[in-house]
Order: sequence, then C-alpha cells, then structure tokens
Amino acid sequence: MTDAVIFDLDGVIVDSEPVWEEVRRRYVAAHGGTWQPDSQRRLMGMSTGEWALYLSAELGVDRSPEQVATEVVDEMARRYLDHVPLIDGADRVVRELAANWPMGLASSSPARLIEAALRATGLTDAFAVTLSTEQVARGKPSPDVYLQVAERLGVAPERCVAIEDSSNGVRSASGAGTRVVAVPHASYPLDPDAERLAALVVPNIGELTAATVGELVTPHG
Repeated sequence: MTDAVIFDLDGVIVDSEPVWEEVRRRYVAAHGGTWQPDSQRRLMGMSTGEWALYLSAELGVDRSPEQVATEVVDEMARRYLDHVPLIDGADRVVRELAANWPMGLASSSPARLIEAALRATGLTDAFAVTLSTEQVARGKPSPDVYLQVAERLGVAPERCVAIEDSSNGVRSASGAGTRVVAVPHASYPLDPDAERLAALVVPNIGELTAATVGELVTPHG
C-alpha cells in the first residue's frame, strides 16, 4: 500500500525546465562558455552546487561556481516574480493526493525558488516536507533527497510513490526504493533505462488520480 507521496517540482508541478534551460544557455553564452548538445539532459536533477560547478568548470563560464549559482538563481527568481508556469491540472492533482496521503517535495531547485513557486501556485500547505538537493550531500540521480524526505515524513521509502519527470529524477527516486510515476516532458523524453525503472508512465500530470496512486503497491508491500 502507498503511505506517502513525494513530488518533484520542476517539470511536474511547474513547467520550469524550459525556463531553466533558457536562463542557463544565455548565461553561458554571456560569460564566455560553450553550451553542449547534452548539457540540459546532464543538468536536470543536479543540485545547485553541482550545476554551478558544471557551468564554471566544464562549460567554460568565466565565473566561480559561487558566482554562477548566485547570478543564475537571481535571474530565475526574477522570472518567477513575473510568472510561475504552473502545469495544467497540477494544482488539482496535488490537492487530490494531499487529501489522501502525507506529501513531500524533493526538488533540485534551491530552497528559495521552491518557496517562491509554492507560494505563487498556492500549494505551500499541501506539503508536510519540502527539501532541496542543495540541502543533502548529492543531487539527483543519487537517491539522497528522496531518502531524506521519506525519513522526515516518517515513512519507509518503499511505502512511498514518487512523481518525477526527468531521467535523473526517476533514477533518484527508484534508487531510494520508491515506486515511481514518470510524467516525462515532451521536450525531454526519458532515457530507456529510466523508463524501465518507472512503475507507471503517464503523458501528463492531469491524468494522475488518487485511485491510480493507491493501486501502486510496492514490491515489499
């Protein structure tokens, strides 16, 4: 049986992956770096410290990782002040699941962007626990953030259902032992290995229901 639900944020509740890509692409170009064909796929799921180091050390940006993190997150915060791109149906699904289970949020966004996004979408009170990968040792695809959210919810990871969009997110949640519902973004399809890890793949978050989540019995349960 399912005892708790853990959501990702970017790409599941808010359609922010294209915004992240645009902001970081422009930043790299403006600061002497070179964006690579696989950069966005590699970045999805990294913690703030990890992607800042990647832009600085591997893409050739002429800023320290600390400067990269501050300046990119500042720009994302400015974008969120103008508009937080809520995915159609996501708020309804969050509310429906929150009425049935304790809810956690495991996001690669920095804590201040998580707070801003939830406040703007009116979903702050739906989550008992919210955690950024910047608050754990390793970002996705490592399982750290999911393990920590499950612990804070007081539920074994094997009794949780995770809702993710990216390949690294699915790997992270599956590595923690959760059952994973994948909702891949049309622009960022799942890698074949990640798709195989998902217990269920749905084309959009609006199709997910409490009944469907409740049927996802874990292998250990």
